[in-house]
Amino acid sequence: MTDIRPNRLSRDEIARNFSDLHPPLSHSEAIVEADRCYFCFDAPCTTACPTGIDIPGFIQKIRSGNLRGSAHTILSENIMGGMCARVCPTEVLCEEACVRNTHEEKPVEIGLLQRYATDPVLNDHTQLFSRQAASGFRVAVVGGGPAGLSCAHRLAMLGSAVTLFDRDEKLGGLNEYGIAAYKTVDNFAQREVDYILSIGGIEVRTGVTLGKDISISRLRDEFDAVFVGVGLAAVNVLGIEGEDLPGVENAVEYIADLRQATDKGELPVGRRVVVIGGGMTAIDVAVQSKRLGAERVDIVYRRTSDQMGASDFEKNLAQSNGVTIHTLARPLKILGPGHASGVLFERTAAGEDGSISDTGETFTLDADVVFKAIGQQLRDGVLEDGSIRMQNGKIVVDEGQSTSLAGVWAGGDCVVGGDDLTVTAVQHGKVAAIAIDHYLRTREEGYG
Repeated sequence: MTDIRPNRLSRDEIARNFSDLHPPLSHSEAIVEADRCYFCFDAPCTTACPTGIDIPGFIQKIRSGNLRGSAHTILSENIMGGMCARVCPTEVLCEEACVRNTHEEKPVEIGLLQRYATDPVLNDHTQLFSRQAASGFRVAVVGGGPAGLSCAHRLAMLGSAVTLFDRDEKLGGLNEYGIAAYKTVDNFAQREVDYILSIGGIEVRTGVTLGKDISISRLRDEFDAVFVGVGLAAVNVLGIEGEDLPGVENAVEYIADLRQATDKGELPVGRRVVVIGGGMTAIDVAVQSKRLGAERVDIVYRRTSDQMGASDFEKNLAQSNGVTIHTLARPLKILGPGHASGVLFERTAAGEDGSISDTGETFTLDADVVFKAIGQQLRDGVLEDGSIRMQNGKIVVDEGQSTSLAGVWAGGDCVVGGDDLTVTAVQHGKVAAIAIDHYLRTREEGYG
């Protein structure tokens, strides 16, 4: 018998469970933390940052009380620095590279310092950037997630007129629909979107889907250049018996429902939840299920813990919230009948080359709800067949984010090299915008 229902916890319990995961630093805490920075000349933290933020530079400005200057240093390289301060896996990027990160010391809290610097700018709507003179170029940006927003903002700064298309009602992509609610509270994703759009020069058209309402060929005809940042909207399938049973859900869709819910307690949650997958999405849906009142939550991943896409911080977060993580097991069958009641798994063995093999040993986990969190892919029909070079279901781009189709660039999770990180997608969008601007200006001057 299934036990899926809303209101497992009181409103007060849910409010506490979905409060800010990392409360912001106070002024005194920020100054103390900033004083811990060595301000390395050839800072490894900056090298580790995908967007190349001058980390010692922005921390030095915090020390001197120049918060506006600190925010400018951050946002000029990463216009979504506020969100990245909340969701970026700093523990495996800049903070892991920090020279203070030793057995005796902890690294400088770069993420929290970045939030300390950027929050006042977004809260006060302080515009730090201005547009160059209009270039006369018209650019279409498809996808309103981190890659598309970053590209649109940089193009607007450089003087292009940008039309931004997105299939959803709200912009933000996974920042709005796909990140755990306790990581981005107080409608922060939309406040950041509003700040990005406030530079001007960006027309927004929502409810428009690539491959259905618009096409790449049409956009190429109507605009001087096109950027594609549509993400990966289709969920991978398990390909096992019982996958279509009621109670088997896509993790990304459940997270989106939770993020958009006006009353989180009204969202039904199972008593026994099994999550199949090992990435950030698996952790997010597992922890949120527990924080909504699920009695038992299990994550099951087919490879080793070291091979999981989730960081050690995320795995520890899950375990500290009462989630059990099983590794080296793959699903064989979702049990019924009529509704998911459990999952049959087979234990796997890891080879020295990173491969896995079956062992023949099986076990079963009971479940009211089974979440699939095994990755995503491009939706069928998004791109005209054969128009753009693809590899393993993703778009192939060069170092400037250019595709094989003239006048078309791409970035974010939909391209080869995308890694499901906001910070990487922002960098893709920024690099593409600079390349697009250069391409259009040289072409106009007769050098293209």
